[in-house]
Amino acid sequence: MSRRPAAAAVPAGQDLSLLPAAGFSAHGLWYWAGLAFMLMEGSAFALACAAYVYLMNSADQWPLEGRAPALSWGTAQTVLLLGSLVPTWFLARAALRRDLKATQGWGVLVAALNALALVIRAVEFLHLNTRWDSDAYGSITWTLILLHTVHLITDFVDTFFLTVFLFTHPVPTERFSDVQDDALYWAYVVFTWLPLYLLIYWAPRWAP
Repeated sequence: MSRRPAAAAVPAGQDLSLLPAAGFSAHGLWYWAGLAFMLMEGSAFALACAAYVYLMNSADQWPLEGRAPALSWGTAQTVLLLGSLVPTWFLARAALRRDLKATQGWGVLVAALNALALVIRAVEFLHLNTRWDSDAYGSITWTLILLHTVHLITDFVDTFFLTVFLFTHPVPTERFSDVQDDALYWAYVVFTWLPLYLLIYWAPRWAP
């Protein structure tokens, strides 16, 4: 009986056991999972926006009845979200450096801004000047803002628990990578709000 040849030795440069257990950006599995999630959710945003434009173009007037949403709260939300990108960028850079103190500090600030965005969103709902079941305009307006609110809540929960973890557990590279991925997702949440802001708050003012 012939014996099986011994397995060839793997060169040191190709030994996967030498790779780090976690990495940042494209070197991390959750980075790609996050990109896939954002792509799917972006498709949902695009479909909802298309539905809004279709209904608006099919109507003789927009809103169908009543007034457009109060502009002040939607604008305040937009300013807050865009401003939050600055500490979020510093948070991502601190996580990349594995600077625990800086990551903790920026994490607390970003989590607080996330919470403030939810407070403003609650006030926005009170000033949409339409009910979700009033007509097609009310239904699509509430759909757009609810869709974005789900993402605000999702990122707040993620940011909050990651920040708590930074203070209560040892922080390996994998957790710093999670912080950076969360910062990327928050940027996605901010930028997806911009077309929704234009549709919800400005389209009713521009439409005939």
